[in-house]
Amino acid sequence: METGLNTLNAWSYGLSGFAFAAFAIFHAAGWETSLRSRTLFLAVIFSALWGISSLVFSLTGYAFFLAGSLFLDLLRYGAWFCFLLVMLLPEASSAPKPSSRWNSLASIGVVLLAIGVIAQMMAFLNVDFRFSLRRIVLLDALGMAVFALMLLEQLWRGVSHELRWSIKPLCLGLGGAILFDLYLFSDALLFSRIDSDAFSIRGFAHALTVPLVALSSSRSKDWKKRLVLSQRAALQSASLVAIGVYLMFMSAAGYYVRYFGGEWGRAFQLALLFTALLLLGALGLSGALRAKFRVLIGKHFFSYRYDYREEWLRFTSTLSAPDGSTEMGKHVIKGLADMVESPAGSLWLKDSSGRFYAQSAYWNMPETLVTEEADSSLCAFLTISGWIINLEEYRGAPERYESLELPAWLADVPNAWLIIPLATGSEMTGFVILATARTTVEVNWEVNDLLKTAGRQAGAFLGQMRAAEALLEVNKFDAFNRMSAFVVHDLKNIVAQLSLMLKNAERHRDNPEFQQDMLMTVEHAVERMRQLMMQLREGATPLDSPRGIDLGVVIRRIQAAKSRQGREIEVELADKLIAKGHEDRVERVIGHVVQNALDATEQGGQVRVSMEKKDGHALVLVRDTGHGMSPEFLRERLFKPFQTTKPAGMGIGAYESFQYVHELGGQISVDSEVDVGTQVSLLLPLFDMRTETSSNLGVCV
Repeated sequence: METGLNTLNAWSYGLSGFAFAAFAIFHAAGWETSLRSRTLFLAVIFSALWGISSLVFSLTGYAFFLAGSLFLDLLRYGAWFCFLLVMLLPEASSAPKPSSRWNSLASIGVVLLAIGVIAQMMAFLNVDFRFSLRRIVLLDALGMAVFALMLLEQLWRGVSHELRWSIKPLCLGLGGAILFDLYLFSDALLFSRIDSDAFSIRGFAHALTVPLVALSSSRSKDWKKRLVLSQRAALQSASLVAIGVYLMFMSAAGYYVRYFGGEWGRAFQLALLFTALLLLGALGLSGALRAKFRVLIGKHFFSYRYDYREEWLRFTSTLSAPDGSTEMGKHVIKGLADMVESPAGSLWLKDSSGRFYAQSAYWNMPETLVTEEADSSLCAFLTISGWIINLEEYRGAPERYESLELPAWLADVPNAWLIIPLATGSEMTGFVILATARTTVEVNWEVNDLLKTAGRQAGAFLGQMRAAEALLEVNKFDAFNRMSAFVVHDLKNIVAQLSLMLKNAERHRDNPEFQQDMLMTVEHAVERMRQLMMQLREGATPLDSPRGIDLGVVIRRIQAAKSRQGREIEVELADKLIAKGHEDRVERVIGHVVQNALDATEQGGQVRVSMEKKDGHALVLVRDTGHGMSPEFLRERLFKPFQTTKPAGMGIGAYESFQYVHELGGQISVDSEVDVGTQVSLLLPLFDMRTETSSNLGVCV
């Protein structure tokens, strides 16, 4: 069995050594002088030497070659660290200048490599220590695998999306081989023995990375082009390293608990493992710990604390959350609070009267009914200076805020920390009060600038929201005023009819025919006012559906009414036509057109109404020989509300008639010439008994 494993080892590591050697020759053929090319060549050479040394050990069994293989394994890991760190160097026009974050990563790699080399040398020289050098070697190997994965993850996250296709094979190949090593070393650390089967195929696993790395090398000559590491990537990578270190520590602790625990060692080990995982979950869900970690990464690894692109996208997304205007205030508070790790806050907005500010939203803070006058010292200071008030700084050095006097109610706000003004132009819309941060946050110029800019954007959002609400309110009043105008217009016509009746009553009150007409006029006025009251209660749309109307009867009724008023119109009717509509409204439309014709035509002039069938519609023509209308009035003012040529008119009738005819599916058109006359054409749809009956049956079903 051992002979079989030695043979498998020889084939496995031999394949790895010769594959990396072939790739080294291929890479040298297209040699470049760049730092990236040199470090890649170094990593490939050490990988080839490691494979060949392992092959020789498998064939000979000499311990010297085993020690050389282990030492070369460390060196090849170090070479791959160098290559990945070079890929992570920031771009520059000349020689790239390492950042503090890059220096920290390089230091971690050097420490891991140094520990491994020292431990290997001590083991080779048989230096006796109380602790196990073997476990130190395994822990270091596991740490190097975790560190290599972290570098790969940062490389993947940092490169631009359009260039990821070129480094994808590299990350896939190296990541797969390193994950294999992670499993091998973790298993060895937990069970205190090397899995011989996994160790024998380790060479095959690493040999598979060669074609993938070669593919990435051929795809791009500049893998790190536009490589930018975001703070989110750094935070996630640091979290991954911290979790890896934590798990390594708990694994070592579990081993010693089991080793010294006697009969209960395994039970103690399982209890420790469960406790460690539970503690890891609790720490991962801790908002305060995440805040401290973010501040630590931003402070020590980046020249600027914030990733402005990420902050602005997050803040805009928070403000644009689809919860409606009722939750907008809470979104503003939360967006500003997330920038400084604050757990609570409240929003104060100016009242519609402009006299004071009141709390309009709160998040993890108590509600209050206290108001702040718009001309108070606090509001005047925020409006004029635009500063963010740091209450901790104010308590220690109030002279920095000139003559600012804080209101008494502010002392009752729990953990009040920052007051951020929300401005729109030169006007302050409101302000936000934030509670003390979960961790220590230095409010420097960068924090102030970010919060000021975010406050302006939030003020603009709130201003737009208030403007939209005000516009909606204006539209409601506009709709009410429009309906009132229609009602006043109809009341004016009713009053005109009743006034004319009273005027003629002095002369004809003893005439039976006049008395009959007077009763009919009063009855019609009462019915019309009843309909107006119903319209005011239910809206402008009629409650009943359109029905068939005998246009001849309607036109004759209008002719009779105008005749009683002392005006005669000529009527020419064709065959009986049944139009679709509401009888009272159709009569009002035709009557309005006829009345306009009479008003525009002097005594002795002619007003004529005719009716005919045209293309499946009823065509009503009203012609007059009156004053006429100019082309400009027809084009720009006719059929628009509150536009009229009458001295006492309101300009509502034509607009209402136009709207109603089009609601029915008809058309209304006007031809007019000044001092010649006007012709109004009303095209109304005919009533189809079969279609309307089927439609009503469908609705009932």
